[in-house]
Amino acid sequence: MQSEKIILGIDPGTTIMGFGIIKIVKKQMQFVLLDELILNKYDDHYLRLKKIFERTIQLIDAYHPDEIAIEAPFFGKNVQSMLKLGRAQGVAMAAGLSREVTITEYAPKKIKMAITGSGSASKEQVAKMLQSILNLKTLPKNLDATDGLAAAVCHFYNQGRVTGKKSYSGWSSFVKNNEKRIKK
Repeated sequence: MQSEKIILGIDPGTTIMGFGIIKIVKKQMQFVLLDELILNKYDDHYLRLKKIFERTIQLIDAYHPDEIAIEAPFFGKNVQSMLKLGRAQGVAMAAGLSREVTITEYAPKKIKMAITGSGSASKEQVAKMLQSILNLKTLPKNLDATDGLAAAVCHFYNQGRVTGKKSYSGWSSFVKNNEKRIKK
């Protein structure tokens, strides 16, 4: 692992996109940013996707992350919700790929396990643990922001480990790893 690295963590959502940034200096985490993009004020789903893309590009251009950790959509019973979450995740991933930032996705349970030691931890437990780990003074009202930060911290904790995570370093890497999904 390089001596200094910036990791952007994203919790994609269609009503709130949470994100957090950490900086790694000599294998130590430093808190950089914790925020959210409020999307429920926009009625048009496609406009929300555009806002997710634009905000992700802004974050990449402003903070120059070396890697992006993104929370994968969880499998719920509502197919329409899953489709919308998948689109939100895809748009955030496309933004990262367009800037050639390596992207790794993590299952929600894996993120919770990395932060709290329990894959069934609540959002509140994850937030409190992050507050302790990173010495955060306050927590945001919406915990989607801490979920994004948790993805970044999870990625840091999993550096160098061989796992079943999906990782792409650009469009060519994505295509190579998904040849069966490409129509020729």
